[in-house]
Amino acid sequence: MNTLIETLSDSLPAMVYTIPYYGEIDFSSWMLVLVLFLGTTFIFWLVRTVILVRLRALSEKTSTDVDDVFVKAVGSIRAWVYILLSLYISLMPLTLPQTFEKVLTAATLFVVVWQIIEFAVCFVDYGAKRFLEKDEDGDGVIDPNAATASSMVTLLSRIVLWAFGGIFVLSNLGIEITSLVAGLGIGGIAVAFALQGILSDLFSSFSIYFDKPFRIGDFIVIGDDMGTVERIGIKTTRIRTLQGEELVVSNAELTTARVQNYKKMQKRRIVFQFGITYETPREKVKQVAEIVKKIVTDIPDVDLDRVHFASYGDSALIFEVVYFVDSGDYNLYMDRQQDINVTLLDTMAHEGIEFAYPTQTLYLKK
Repeated sequence: MNTLIETLSDSLPAMVYTIPYYGEIDFSSWMLVLVLFLGTTFIFWLVRTVILVRLRALSEKTSTDVDDVFVKAVGSIRAWVYILLSLYISLMPLTLPQTFEKVLTAATLFVVVWQIIEFAVCFVDYGAKRFLEKDEDGDGVIDPNAATASSMVTLLSRIVLWAFGGIFVLSNLGIEITSLVAGLGIGGIAVAFALQGILSDLFSSFSIYFDKPFRIGDFIVIGDDMGTVERIGIKTTRIRTLQGEELVVSNAELTTARVQNYKKMQKRRIVFQFGITYETPREKVKQVAEIVKKIVTDIPDVDLDRVHFASYGDSALIFEVVYFVDSGDYNLYMDRQQDINVTLLDTMAHEGIEFAYPTQTLYLKK
């Protein structure tokens, strides 16, 4: 670089002019600065343009989208970034005031590091979206929880890159960073203790994403509360309860609590009982199980498990029925249970079998 500057300096003609009140002034060095500035600016612009053209041509020939990320990253380089770099390079031959030189160097380093970080974040964001934002349900909609996790990965990556970038800038400016790093380490521990609740919720949100105990739209039960998951955030999860209010639960609590997820239920097992009177003839009692089996078998979306004369109640002969509904939908289950109840009511009335209700018979002995 120095050889090129010396060659350019020797090739420029002497430009010494006499200005009233100022005397003779040599403009050769300033002309060299101008030539260097225009030349480097043009070179940076040309290289960027050529790279963009080549990358765009290549991206049209390939089926992958990695080259599109390169195009986006290169296209994100701001024009004023290479203008500042050109200014820094062009001012190198001059003897500048120490303060101005330090400010210019710091500004240039900061801008270069910032642009490198932005360049890297493009690939981090691409990787996070590619590997985290997936349509796992096959419904064509990206899980909002996956989008949140992808955004958090990009944010944390940006913070880490800026931390290393800041240390790099300070180190190149001649600032002793050993004590600074030690101080940041101690301060980081103090902040971690102060924000341990928030950090716990933050990492719990990652746990919820990767473990996937539930997703947005799932109906879950947590202790005595139940509702539909509406949003999974960095710190809390919002649940819409059956009563209509919004329940806000910390992510750390959700990862330690026992959660029942009814959305993942593929089949619903139903157990119900009914009783008939003791006055029912024996032949009719023996027919009840077959009657119920036929009723349940004829109901769509229902698989019968068993029907039994289960026990003798205080005022009824108890029958127990177990069946499965081929869905976790609660409304479908209630519809099928209603169909069974109505059909059972009609059939029992037709057979002359009476349902029992709590009664008490008193026998008086004279």
